[in-house]
Amino acid sequence: MAFNHLPAGAHDAFRPLSRTPVTHSVPMANTHGPGRPTADADSRPTPGTVLDRLSGGPFRSARITHTEHLPPREGRHAVWPDRIRTDVVAAIQSAGIGHPWEHQAAAAEHALDGESVVVATGTASGKSLAYLAPVLSALADGAQAPNGRGATALYLAPTKALAADQRRAVRDLAAPLGNAVRPAVYDGDTPVEEREWVRQYANYVLTNPDMLHRGILPAHPRWSSFLRALRYVVIDECHTYRGVFGSHVAQVLRRLRRLCARYGSEPVFLLASATASAPAAAASRLTGVPVTEITDDASPRGEVVFALWEPPLLTELRGERGAPVRRTATAETADLLTDLVVQGVRTVAFVRSRRGAELISVITQERLAEVDRSLPRRVAAYRGGYLPEERRALERALHSGELLGLAATTALELGVDVSGLDAVLITGYPGTRASLWQQAGRAGRSGQGALAVLIARDDPLDTYLVHHPEALFRQPVEATVLDPDNPYVLAPHLCAAAEELPLTEADLELFGPATEELLPQLEAAKLLRRRAAGWHWTRRERASDLTDIRGGGGRPVQIVEASTGRLLGTVDESAAHTAVHEGAVHLHQGRTYLVRHLDLEGSAALVEAADPPFSTTARDTTSISILETETEIPWGSARLCFGSVEVTNQVVSYLRRKLITGEVLGEAKLDLPPRTLRTRAVWWTVTEDQLDEARINPEILGGALHAAEHASIGMLPLFATCDRWDIGGVSVPLHPDTLLPTVFVYDGHPGGAGFAERAFHTARAWLTATRDAIAACECEAGCPSCIQSPKCGNGNDPLHKRGAIRLLTRLLSESPQPPSPAT
Repeated sequence: MAFNHLPAGAHDAFRPLSRTPVTHSVPMANTHGPGRPTADADSRPTPGTVLDRLSGGPFRSARITHTEHLPPREGRHAVWPDRIRTDVVAAIQSAGIGHPWEHQAAAAEHALDGESVVVATGTASGKSLAYLAPVLSALADGAQAPNGRGATALYLAPTKALAADQRRAVRDLAAPLGNAVRPAVYDGDTPVEEREWVRQYANYVLTNPDMLHRGILPAHPRWSSFLRALRYVVIDECHTYRGVFGSHVAQVLRRLRRLCARYGSEPVFLLASATASAPAAAASRLTGVPVTEITDDASPRGEVVFALWEPPLLTELRGERGAPVRRTATAETADLLTDLVVQGVRTVAFVRSRRGAELISVITQERLAEVDRSLPRRVAAYRGGYLPEERRALERALHSGELLGLAATTALELGVDVSGLDAVLITGYPGTRASLWQQAGRAGRSGQGALAVLIARDDPLDTYLVHHPEALFRQPVEATVLDPDNPYVLAPHLCAAAEELPLTEADLELFGPATEELLPQLEAAKLLRRRAAGWHWTRRERASDLTDIRGGGGRPVQIVEASTGRLLGTVDESAAHTAVHEGAVHLHQGRTYLVRHLDLEGSAALVEAADPPFSTTARDTTSISILETETEIPWGSARLCFGSVEVTNQVVSYLRRKLITGEVLGEAKLDLPPRTLRTRAVWWTVTEDQLDEARINPEILGGALHAAEHASIGMLPLFATCDRWDIGGVSVPLHPDTLLPTVFVYDGHPGGAGFAERAFHTARAWLTATRDAIAACECEAGCPSCIQSPKCGNGNDPLHKRGAIRLLTRLLSESPQPPSPAT
């Protein structure tokens, strides 16, 4: 029997909030009006004082597992390169910036020398100005060109909101330059009547990779004058381009470079990133050109106190299979946000889901009303899906102090300039150290001290981190993982490139070594046709529609309200079987719907409004076969392998669970077709002798393997820039291809995303952390903090905690260090 753990999401039952009382502290300072302290910043209590107030009282004393103190840092100034125009320097000075930091001046110097550069420094270190100074100088020079267009620049952001923010920043900074700099946003929200003006007259176009892929590159003849003059390409928040999305963006950028060469330009790439491991290597892989890195942060920083916080176990409640239940991170965050607002501490609480952000906001408002009826209006939620004017109003209110507390998704993480915050609450590890520091850096942005608190979820990785602080504070941030050569990514971009301009032999090197092998396959599929001038696109439809660069491929399934025909949203085709099967509970903007019919051929799910007292969780069966073993190394008599696999999955039923307790109310059968996925996996085997030495008998073998698989999936995001929902796993007591007990962990994307390969190369550290996480958990026989998974297709049965610890200990006793990945 195989035990599986799918990368497709399953709705997790909501647990009740604890009735634990909230201990409120004395407000921090007197205020006049909405949040304007009478005292200056120097009189604010220190971050350590605020933390002491939070952790006081009988209910809080044992919840802080570690406190890290980061000392303040002095800034180091420099001067702008003399090649930056004097009027640009004057405009920067008029904005209140007398001198650049050293890293800003160094980045500008490289840009002026025609060298692509990535600035990977901390939050609020002035990365935007580092690339804006040379860009504005080039645009102002070009404004004097005879044709009136001159040099142009392209800005790429991962979100439309960030591009809109940047346009405002550029417009304000460049105001003294008059009409020399003409910034404009070009995305799906740009009115049709404005688009022609942008194409013809804007010299700083701000957009996103999706619009570049679908709107600009396919229409390149209409953009010819812009592309011909393209001097700089700015790629903001480039650390977000990872996994399959990053691989798609890498190929979009290669298509851009190809068209620029066609029009006679060779733009310089200027990239900005949160602190990252080997940023130059990641940026080069993303852009396909050599990139110089700037990592020495010369900006000042106030004192930072960073606390790790673990919610307590609730002994009166029991979860799945009798496992103990830990108080939710959502409830704990709402308590802490309440206390901080009462103290007058400006705080953002980061939450991973939109629903979580809304929930924390509502709970905090209710609890504040018990203290002071004027306080609830000073707390709000901030998430994607709000109108732009709503987001701007919230940002202004937080900046001014009118709002003291905000529960936000990562929509606030990327670049939105909110200064003056005192504290940040992080509800659950955000998946990477880069994101953790990005979120923590939102506090203290005006140079004052800051408090950051990571509140652990009931999850193996979170549990491990709050008990192993060295994994957060003594390790570098992760390397960005992407694979532009993934054939499932590359193939549709070759078709799109051929539609833009026929592919030639000269393009093979640009698109990577897999191109030569793929072209005959695309010919055989009658997507491309080879002629004397090269490979041509053969279809009437647009080649750019072959892939959704943010999804896993396939046509998205539309979620439609049956009674009105209103489109509520979409879900990736790959997730439809588990997310919108018949009978599934679907949440949209705080409202609950039931799926009445899933039409796979028509790519539509019909839903109707409902208020069921339960949530739903899909159950499935999974098998895996090995297609090719690319690399393997011995671990004593065991083997660690990496290669290509085929995963066959079928959703067979779903459970209905009570919202309050998580109790299973019943199981309903489903009749859905099996799905196959060709991807990449890491797997390890053990022999009978090793099982005997680990005291693993046949009765507990399946549970030990299954528990090790669950925990290893939960821990992999510590070593690869992935989320546990991006990966899947299968454990088999006797696999037909290996003829041994085997555990597989695979990428949940066609062709792979680089996560399993990263796991192979870090296997010893990864599995050591997995064993330690299981062993450190205080539960008796297994719980969601160690070996239970919220998306297990087998209902977390069987699992054997002690067997998994012994098995991993025995395996690791003979493990060599796997070879390092090629750079």
